[in-house]
Amino acid sequence: MPARNMAKLPSSFAMYPKVLANSLKKKTSKQLPDLSLTLNAVSIDRQHVNDYNTVCGFTQSDILAPTYLHMLVMPLQMALMVEESFPFPMLGLVHIANKITQLRPVKACEKVNITCRFGELKPHDKGQQFTLLADVYVGNEVVWSEETIYLFRQAVKSAEGAAKPEASKEKAKPSVPSFNAFWTIPSDIGRRYAAVSGDSNPIHLYDFTAKLFGFPRAIAHGMWTKAKCLSMYEGRLPDAFEVDVQFKLPVLLPAKVGFQTMTTESVTEFNVMDAKSGKPHVAGTIKAL
Repeated sequence: MPARNMAKLPSSFAMYPKVLANSLKKKTSKQLPDLSLTLNAVSIDRQHVNDYNTVCGFTQSDILAPTYLHMLVMPLQMALMVEESFPFPMLGLVHIANKITQLRPVKACEKVNITCRFGELKPHDKGQQFTLLADVYVGNEVVWSEETIYLFRQAVKSAEGAAKPEASKEKAKPSVPSFNAFWTIPSDIGRRYAAVSGDSNPIHLYDFTAKLFGFPRAIAHGMWTKAKCLSMYEGRLPDAFEVDVQFKLPVLLPAKVGFQTMTTESVTEFNVMDAKSGKPHVAGTIKAL
């Protein structure tokens, strides 16, 4: 796979004109670019870490929050997706899943090396999905990795002869689950998270910008919601673990949601749901390595 060494971390804000141009241009490629991006000796900005912790609910620490390194990976992901040969319009993508593997805690004083590349492209029942892969090193040691899955929505022909489920004559009223905690999420959380992450997708900023893309109100970033979930386990996570989440229904802002968690010997499960209806927003698991 061809590799490109980056001289510095790309600015997510500066790439948004390319994102818009990418989304308006007719796409002809059917394959993901065969390319990896590498950035070495990245120094971590302690003030940025503090700002991120404040927005996501972590306490200030010399140890990075498990989700913080996504802040350094995401600009490289965007740089891959604004490549001329990237086959999908970026503004039409839906973030559907994210898995982070922390192999050991990373300190804010450590310099890191980052690699990012495309993974698998495959059909989805609502279009096509693809994976972005990232690894973070300290020296030659892999300390953190990420798998991010996006969906490009498009019409998909149903299987010929496939049975359609019969419509129920009576819909049972769903029961609202019990929660361990409730969060009141303010209407500006999308703008606050965008300020620290660089993810200024219009669907997260204001109601009127979200409506341009079919949402009735602005929605919370999925990765903010994941970080907020992990902040609930602060001080109780193992040094090495895997946290895998599926993003379900969007969190329309402002919102009141319920957080639910259950731990067995081998895995911790957690969910974020609408506090009134119980409709799911995020479902995740944490497994010690």
